[in-house]
Amino acid sequence: MSEPDNSPNADRSHSMSRKEDLHSMRKSTKAIHAGALEHSVYGEISVPIFQSSTFIFPSAEEGAARFAGQSPGYIYTRMNNPTVNALEENVATLENGFAGIATATGMAAITTVFLTFLEQKAHVVSTDCLYGSTRTLLENELPRFGVESTFVDSSNIENVRRAMRPNTRMIFIETPTNPTMKISDIRAAAEIARQHGALLVVDNTFASPYLQRPLELGADIVIHSLTKFINGHSDVIGGMIVTAKEETYKKTRKLLNALGGTMDPHQAWLILRGVRTMPLRLEKAQQTALQLAAFLHAHPKVTWVCYPGLPDHPQYEIAKKQMDGFGSMLCFGVARGIEGGATLMNNVRLITLAVSLGGVESLIEHPASMTHTSIPRQEREQAGILDELVRLSVGCEDFEDLREDLEQALNKIP
Repeated sequence: MSEPDNSPNADRSHSMSRKEDLHSMRKSTKAIHAGALEHSVYGEISVPIFQSSTFIFPSAEEGAARFAGQSPGYIYTRMNNPTVNALEENVATLENGFAGIATATGMAAITTVFLTFLEQKAHVVSTDCLYGSTRTLLENELPRFGVESTFVDSSNIENVRRAMRPNTRMIFIETPTNPTMKISDIRAAAEIARQHGALLVVDNTFASPYLQRPLELGADIVIHSLTKFINGHSDVIGGMIVTAKEETYKKTRKLLNALGGTMDPHQAWLILRGVRTMPLRLEKAQQTALQLAAFLHAHPKVTWVCYPGLPDHPQYEIAKKQMDGFGSMLCFGVARGIEGGATLMNNVRLITLAVSLGGVESLIEHPASMTHTSIPRQEREQAGILDELVRLSVGCEDFEDLREDLEQALNKIP
């Protein structure tokens, strides 16, 4: 009787076959299985945490070959790590991209993309309503290096077209926007970018690859804060860059290795664990978000509701066309402005008053005084971030419990 082959390469052919098959499978299957190692060490089903700063070379010749890029082996975790690579492959597969690049934070991903593709005298056309730190970077920091930005309401694609210049190198959009929930037409923006020889970069954090895949619509680069829906448990931060083409990937990877904003393997393992349940979490959360949006729409202390799944949302038809669902983020206005919002947030009992989003727990916050306070008031209001706006990240709790909590807190507004 022959002994079983327990060598590291014993299951390689099976793993490679499954990896190739994954590209034709559905997104929930990809979330669970993409990123599996090509071979296991002991037959483990979970990707191990390779908590090692450096890796042994079997020979001097192999070490030289790895540094020369002639061998795919590992050198140093800042450059590559098996656990981090597993996460990169998982998210890239979900986005149907060429490859992923994991970063220490979402802002590390955004900064790396900007520094890779923007040079002196370059111009960026950007969504006006952005994550606060992204706008601060474009508006206050990059001009020190000779980069200019024009901020427009990209939900009207003609605004993007009119803002283009001969030196425009990038169109940067968030869709849905943070926190106003506006939707931009990705395919139309990609066409404008191509016509002008510019890159289209999409921050896909609010939708996640489960609901929206910008690369399929013509984008060149997709960015995620992995902290949010992809991880989904409010316990780790991280970022991801996914490119459509190999050339873009290599250029971005090279700069990230030089900057050092890379991800730790333990971070990667936690996020890889989280992404496996993303489809389940998002299906539950977005179902509840639609119910809550309808409830809020009818409440007398709520002045307006913005949720892409409501037919009165201005870009409802675009959302239906380019998204697989409407997500679990919404914003709404409350009577009595900031005072009313403070009353609401100070009186919720189940919903947590905290920034961030995309976790299993529901979170509520006031962008004008919290996440977007670094943006001058006039610019905030021009972007639609009004004092009365409250942002709600709907989690996986029961709808009735969330509804009751919001109702009792809203009823305390004078």
